[in-house]
Amino acid sequence: MVHATIAEVTARIVARSAETRGPYLARIDAARDQGPARAHLSCSGQAHAYAGAGEDQQALATGSAGHLGIVTSYNDMLSAHQPFERYPDVLRQAARSVGGTAQVAGGVPAMCDGVTQGAPGMELSLFSRDVIAMAAGVALSHNTFDAAVFLGVCDKIVPGLVIAAQSFGHLPAIFVPAGPMTSGLPNDEKAKVRQRFAKGEVGHVELMAAEMAAYHGPGTCTFYGTANTNQMLMEFMGLHLPGASFVPPNTGLREALTAEAARRSLSLSALGNTYTPVAHVLDERAYVNGIVGLMATGGSTNLLIHLVAMARAGGILLDWQDFAEISAVVPLIARVYPNGLADVNHFHAAGGLGYTIRTLLEAGFLHPDTLTVAGRGLERYTQEPKLRDGVLGWEAGTQTSLNDKILRPVSDPFQATGGLSRLSGSLGTAVMKVSAVAPEHWVVEAPVRVFLDQDEVKAAFKSGQLTGDMVVVVRFQGPKANGMPELHSLTPILSILQGRGQKVALVTDGRMSGASGKVPAAIHVVPEALEGGPIARLRDGDLLRVDAEAGVLDILTEGVLARDPVTADLSGNQFGTGRDLFAAFRAAVGSADTGASVFGG
Repeated sequence: MVHATIAEVTARIVARSAETRGPYLARIDAARDQGPARAHLSCSGQAHAYAGAGEDQQALATGSAGHLGIVTSYNDMLSAHQPFERYPDVLRQAARSVGGTAQVAGGVPAMCDGVTQGAPGMELSLFSRDVIAMAAGVALSHNTFDAAVFLGVCDKIVPGLVIAAQSFGHLPAIFVPAGPMTSGLPNDEKAKVRQRFAKGEVGHVELMAAEMAAYHGPGTCTFYGTANTNQMLMEFMGLHLPGASFVPPNTGLREALTAEAARRSLSLSALGNTYTPVAHVLDERAYVNGIVGLMATGGSTNLLIHLVAMARAGGILLDWQDFAEISAVVPLIARVYPNGLADVNHFHAAGGLGYTIRTLLEAGFLHPDTLTVAGRGLERYTQEPKLRDGVLGWEAGTQTSLNDKILRPVSDPFQATGGLSRLSGSLGTAVMKVSAVAPEHWVVEAPVRVFLDQDEVKAAFKSGQLTGDMVVVVRFQGPKANGMPELHSLTPILSILQGRGQKVALVTDGRMSGASGKVPAAIHVVPEALEGGPIARLRDGDLLRVDAEAGVLDILTEGVLARDPVTADLSGNQFGTGRDLFAAFRAAVGSADTGASVFGG
C-alpha cells in the first residue's frame, strides 16, 4: 500500500497536469510511429551520417540491431566527467557485441560550480542547464538513432540532459554516471580549514593544501551536494541501471555497468519486444518517487528548481507545495555530509541507495510499480550489481543498514520529517534545506541587514559590522537579475557568526549550493527583487521571521509592503565572462518556482 499522502499528492499532480501531459504523450506517440529517419534519408544524407563510423559503416548502411546515440558531457576539467573520455569506445564495443552500432551524437557543455563559486562565471551556471538541453537536442536532431545513452553527473548537466531526453521521449534512454572519487580529506576537516581561513587564522597555503586533499582525483566530489543528489534521483526515477550511481570510476564493475548500459538501451528500442521509451519511464509516479528520495536523503535544494523544470519538459506540473507535503511525512533516513560526517562512499558501503529504496518501499513511501530501464518495478533497485568471474549480474542487497550512524530504516529515522521545508508569508515563498540545520536554529526572528551581493556581505564581515542577531538579506540574485548564482561562499562566514552565539539566517532570491549546511537559509525567494517582490522593499532594521518549523517567512515591521521597491544598478553583471551572451536568457527566464527555465514558466 502506498502511503496516503504520497497517493494524494500523486493524484493531484496527475489532475493538475492533465492538459499538458496528454498532448505531450500524443506528440511522443506520433514520433514513435514515424520511427528514426535513418532509413528514409537520401543516399547522400546517409553517407554523411556514416562517413566517420569506421568499421560500423557497412552495418549502418545495410541495417543493424539498433543504432545508439551517445550524448556526452565529457571534459577533463571536471573530475566527475573526466572518466567519460573512454566511455564511447566501451559503448561502441558493447553495441557491436549485440549486433548494433553506436556513435557519439554530440557533446554538451559542463561547467563546475565548485570552480565558479563566488566568481562571475557562476551567473551562467543555472542557464547552462537549458543550454545543455538545447545542445543535446541538436545532437539528437539528426533523427538516426533507435536509443540513447546520456553521459552526465553534475549540477546542471543531468537536469539539462533529462529535459532533452523528454523532448526525444519516444527513444529509450539510460543515464550513465562516472562514479565518486575515492575518499580524501574528510569533509568536516575541510570545512574547518575554510572557517579558519575566513577568520584569518590560516593562509592560502594551508587552505590550498586542504582543498587539494579533499578534491584529489577523477570522479564526483564525495559530499552530498547537487551532483550526487542527481545520481540518487536517476536510480529512484528508474533511469540508471540498478546500483550504478556510486561505483567508483576506473574499476572493472564500473566498465561492466557502462557496457551493459549500451546493450540494455538497444534492447529497449522499438525494434524489439520490450520497447521502453523514456516518456513512459518518467511519469508522475517516477517524479514523486524522486521527490521522496530527495526528502529521505536530505538532498540538494537545487533540485527544487531542477525537478520542476525537468517535469515540465514531459508535461508534468510540479509545485513546491507537493515537495512540502511529501517532506512532512517522509522521514530523513540518511546522514551524508553536509548533513553528517560520512561521504557518499561511506553511504554506499552502509547499504546505499539499494537499502534506502528497500526501506522506503517497505514503508509505502514509494510507488513500487513504476516502469524503469531495468524493467517493471522499483524492487529491482534494491539489488546490487556484482562482477563475478568477469560476468555482470545483480544480487539481493542488504536487508539491514550496515552503519546506523549513516543510514537508518524508516522505523528509526534521524528525524521524522524530510530534509527540505517550504516557507511562505508576507515576504513571498522560499525553500530551506533543514536536514543539516540543528532544530534550535530552525526559527530566527531578528532585524535584517540588506546587501546587494555576496561581496558586500564579505566586506561587512571583515570590517566587523556583522554583530548581534540578524537576518542577512542578499537580493537581486534571482534568475532575471543575474542568473541566480549560488551564494555558497557565504557559508563559512555565516557559520562563524552562528558559532559565536549569534542568531543568524540568510534570506535571498538566489541559490545556495547543495553542500550548504548548518545555517538556516531561506532561498529561491519569489517574487524576486527585480520583479518588485517584497524582498525589494526591505530596509536595514526591519524585523523578519524565518520559521522552518511552521513554514513561515514573514515581515513583522508594519508598512514595509507600502514602500516602493528599491532598484539596483545591474550593469556590472551584464558583461564579461560570457554574461553578455545570456541577455536573452535573463529577459525570458521564468521564476524559480516554475523551474527558472527559458522554455516557459
